[in-house]
Amino acid sequence: MADLQNAVTSTTLSPEVSKVLRNTYALLAMTILFSALTAGIAMAVNAPYLGLWTLLPYFLFLWLTEKNKNSGMGLVWVFALTGWLGFTLGPILSYYLKTSGSELIFTALGGTALIFFACSAYVLTTRKNLNFMTGFLMTGMIVAFVAAIANVFLQIQGLSLVISCMFLVVASGLIMWQTSQIIHGGERNYISATVLLYVMLFNIFSSLLHLIGMSED
Repeated sequence: MADLQNAVTSTTLSPEVSKVLRNTYALLAMTILFSALTAGIAMAVNAPYLGLWTLLPYFLFLWLTEKNKNSGMGLVWVFALTGWLGFTLGPILSYYLKTSGSELIFTALGGTALIFFACSAYVLTTRKNLNFMTGFLMTGMIVAFVAAIANVFLQIQGLSLVISCMFLVVASGLIMWQTSQIIHGGERNYISATVLLYVMLFNIFSSLLHLIGMSED
């Protein structure tokens, strides 16, 4: 994350854009650390996997974050949102630790970091305006989300693989899209930018866990 911040300050981006990017990456780093802490707590207390019930607090915190994004309370709800997502990740990590060991988790972490830095660096270097991808990416995320919920009941392994691949591709695209929005003036609120980037990283990490786990099986 520090390398990206250094790259931002060394470019010819406007001071306003550089400030939004620095604030976004700084907040993103803090929320990742906080969610790692809450995931550790969930693992320590052996918290159960809540399934679709995890979505209720998620949407509530997401709505509260967006509503308060222009005030100090927005930061409070950002940490509530990311902390909750980290907590829900705890039972999943415990499962993979028991079944596949820590190597799978570290591989997924490394893959997530590589994808994030590659996608962000590409847009920061090329300065491409990816606004034309908005409709495609949003539609793709909605389709993947609905399919994931449906597969909770259908339990089709092949569909599960397709869904994970969809989340991986669309989330990577949204990281590039959000970075482009900041660079080209479409996003000036670092709280909103952080939330989108964090959720996409969460999706990428979860998808990689699933895909690597299935390949080992």
